[in-house]
Amino acid sequence: MTDQTNQICQDSAVTVFMKKWLPLLLLLALALFGFLQGWHHYFTLEALVENRSRLSGYVTDHYGLTLLTYGMLYTLAVAISFPGASFLTIAGGLLFGWAIGGLVTVLAATMGAGIVFLAARSALGSSLRARAGSFAERFAEGFREDAFSYMLFLRLVPLFPFWLVNIVPALFQMRFGPYVVATLVGIFPGTFAYALVGSGLDSVIAAQLASNPGCLDDPTCTLTLDTGSVITGELIAAFVAMGVVSLIPPVLKAFRKRRNAAKYG
Repeated sequence: MTDQTNQICQDSAVTVFMKKWLPLLLLLALALFGFLQGWHHYFTLEALVENRSRLSGYVTDHYGLTLLTYGMLYTLAVAISFPGASFLTIAGGLLFGWAIGGLVTVLAATMGAGIVFLAARSALGSSLRARAGSFAERFAEGFREDAFSYMLFLRLVPLFPFWLVNIVPALFQMRFGPYVVATLVGIFPGTFAYALVGSGLDSVIAAQLASNPGCLDDPTCTLTLDTGSVITGELIAAFVAMGVVSLIPPVLKAFRKRRNAAKYG
């Protein structure tokens, strides 16, 4: 009877472990597989320029399937925290136009962020906060009080890695609903800005081909793009400004709390 009880306990522990860690381990395994296969070498503007005609042909011949494939690829890239989200957003704008490309990108990025958020919260959330102590718990409580505003700030300001912003709220046990809404709203301006950049790349490509007319027939010729010419300091500054605005509500709330404490304390 004791052996049977021990076996049941062991099976239960294995089940709990798998339920807790399997999603995150699967995402990590997919990311490692992608790096070993060299997928990141294709996530460049140069590769996009070189394959522009072929990709356009796919879109023309199989628009719905290509759009669905793009959305699934973007969701997977975000879920496994694979580098190249900006490239994919630009590619979506180039291939599908800024409106359709931007909308599909927002939805796909939100889905991917939701997947990694749930996986990280399941595997890491409670255990890391328990080990971090009371200070981390107080910080987490402060974050949760105005989680939506803080999350919106983190999404709007492109100074923080997207994968990190996906994981941090999970460690603080932020609710999934506000996380998804803040992600959807927060990435909207930046995504459409990058999609607009992508939709205008055809003119940049045409200008480069005009300056290198024999490049299409020369396999040794490589067209390149200066990312600084499409992602400007003004664009980054606009995102930062929007992020600062998103912090106004929690700052005002903290100010009112302090004023009331001084008044009635």
